[in-house]
Amino acid sequence: MAYQLNGVTVDADEEGYITDISGWSKELAVLIAADEKIEMSDDHWEIVNFLRDYYEEYQIAPAIRVLTKAAKKSMGPEKGNSQYLYELFPYGPAKQACKIAGLPKPTGCI
Repeated sequence: MAYQLNGVTVDADEEGYITDISGWSKELAVLIAADEKIEMSDDHWEIVNFLRDYYEEYQIAPAIRVLTKAAKKSMGPEKGNSQYLYELFPYGPAKQACKIAGLPKPTGCI
């Protein structure tokens, strides 16, 4: 699988996660989100940017429990809860948001 963006091919695995995270860009994120049937809003970007910062610090993509806990600590209980995250990313907040953020599939996600 691969994404086409401005004449450039960005390789992805069979589930749609890009294989080289350095190839990520906001434009690519919008393309991946559209493929996931998500229209990016400021709330979506807040979670995507949070995940990218988390990955940069810990070198791991968090599974849903860790994501929820870290988001709650950083953004407060109104955004750090699974109901809010599932509203934004209905097919699994950790998996779907990490894919859009250009990160690997979270550990522990099937």
